[in-house]
Amino acid sequence: MLEELLPANLFAVMLIFARIGSALMLLPGFGEFYVMQRYRLLLALVLSALLTPVLAPALPPLPQGVAALVTAVGSEVAIGLFLGSIARILLSALDIAGTVVSLQLGLSSAQIFNPQVAQQGTLPSVFYGMLGVLLIFVTDLHHLLLRAMVDSYSVFTPGTLPPLGDFSDMVTRGVAGAFRLGMEMAAPFVVLGTLFYVAIGLISRLVPQLQILFVTQPLQIVGGLLAFAFVLTAGMEWFLESFTQQFAALTGG
Repeated sequence: MLEELLPANLFAVMLIFARIGSALMLLPGFGEFYVMQRYRLLLALVLSALLTPVLAPALPPLPQGVAALVTAVGSEVAIGLFLGSIARILLSALDIAGTVVSLQLGLSSAQIFNPQVAQQGTLPSVFYGMLGVLLIFVTDLHHLLLRAMVDSYSVFTPGTLPPLGDFSDMVTRGVAGAFRLGMEMAAPFVVLGTLFYVAIGLISRLVPQLQILFVTQPLQIVGGLLAFAFVLTAGMEWFLESFTQQFAALTGG
């Protein structure tokens, strides 16, 4: 009996681990570069073992051939990568907002190491990204991400080929939603920046001998930072609300 039960149990854990582990590689907070890989691996194994009794009835039986086994595991990996990619794409709205804000504040040349992507980034982009991940955990929004992985078993049948056409459509919608969200967060700075540059143009026409860049650059940075302080709370609240709605809509949650 043990010889009959052991392969089936191992297959169930492996199949769940394929989807859970793939999603954790990309989920915000869990899949960051500064999170040790062994911790992510351990978390994925623990979650897979805990979810096996709950999800076992929804899993397909043990395949008889190697090709069927590879197909089943590959489809689970693809679904997990899709879930993680959707969350990561929506999180990129903060990077878009930070890039636009840095251009309006005159800080596009101020670069700092971004631990989320392991490369240089502008100060507003790095600040937005780190603050967004922090707020996701502070507000328990990561529970939505973990619950989406479990609920995905009722949307995507395990062991079958994933709907690649629907995946591409949802990724496209996610990219469009992230870009729209990022521009909405940066909209106040775009408006203020446009008014500021119009004022600079008028002043340079009225007072041609004035060193306009030397005078206005500090004003642009200081005024932009004050505006940043005023709209930061509202912007992050808008991000959390939009992130929750779009992620739940795209993943069927």
